[in-house]
Amino acid sequence: MDTSTSVTNSSNLHISQFILMGLPGIHEWQHWLSLPLALLYLLALAANLLIFITIQHEPTLHEPMYHFLGVLSLIDIGLATTIMPKIMAIFWFDAKAISLPECFAQMYVIHCFFGMESGIFLCMAVDRYIAICHPLRYPSIVTNAFMVKVTGFMVLRNSLLTIPVPVLAAQRLYCSKNEIDHCLCSNLGVISLACDDITVNKFYQLFSAWIILGSDMALVFSSYALILHTVLRLNSTKAMSKALSTCSSHLILIFFFYTGIIVLSVTHLVKEKIPLIPVLLNVLHNVIPPALNPMVYALRMGELRLGFQRIHEWVNFPPTSEVTLAL
Repeated sequence: MDTSTSVTNSSNLHISQFILMGLPGIHEWQHWLSLPLALLYLLALAANLLIFITIQHEPTLHEPMYHFLGVLSLIDIGLATTIMPKIMAIFWFDAKAISLPECFAQMYVIHCFFGMESGIFLCMAVDRYIAICHPLRYPSIVTNAFMVKVTGFMVLRNSLLTIPVPVLAAQRLYCSKNEIDHCLCSNLGVISLACDDITVNKFYQLFSAWIILGSDMALVFSSYALILHTVLRLNSTKAMSKALSTCSSHLILIFFFYTGIIVLSVTHLVKEKIPLIPVLLNVLHNVIPPALNPMVYALRMGELRLGFQRIHEWVNFPPTSEVTLAL
């Protein structure tokens, strides 16, 4: 009998672990994709860690906008690290088995980090809205206490609203089939193996997506619509250019993030015909944004680039006092 199943007294087969098959349709040569995925993962780790260290080290970057960027870097590191080690283990060592508790834990963390990333994008949009549309009130509204409260709210919101996703999945009865045509434990991929009714699971998946991602997306684009309306009314071309430049990096990443989610949702409709597309896009959407975000911000934000240069100089040419102490 397969080691991934166990026999009960009623002679029914109950799953004790799932088998992540990897990318459907290309199992034989999917290991060739491991190198670019591994490079993207290492890039995401190094770039986001550099951004976080730079923001913490540079006093000039201790501003609300960079605070949210630092939080986003930590979220990106967590999101990529949640899935990439297991994907590499599947591709390199054929380690496809994953226990049910590990699978449900991964499912929870992925959903939680996705919601947090969306929430931080909303925080950044609100920050830019207040800075551009209400500049005189900005210092009194966006204080340290405000940043702590909104960041804590986003973490708490997603931590609590995500709990039912793995809990409902764990309550399903899994029998006979335990092979998931995926590289990670996606909610829909897991519950599709259930032998009982999964209507509640699908309903909550849709409900949470609209409550978290849908509301965030609506508020984000509403904020930038108001920002654009305000910017176009400015008399100074220089002020208009500065405001648009500040928001452009945010808009690039926000557009990429939400477009990816929409494309993922649409591709699930053609999953039966071309199962590889939604799975591959799901994996890429978990690793490309964490690698892309730091590069876009580094290219678009001059103060951040200056921070990188100071960190580089500090590493290569430490202060004289530190050198003397070391000697």
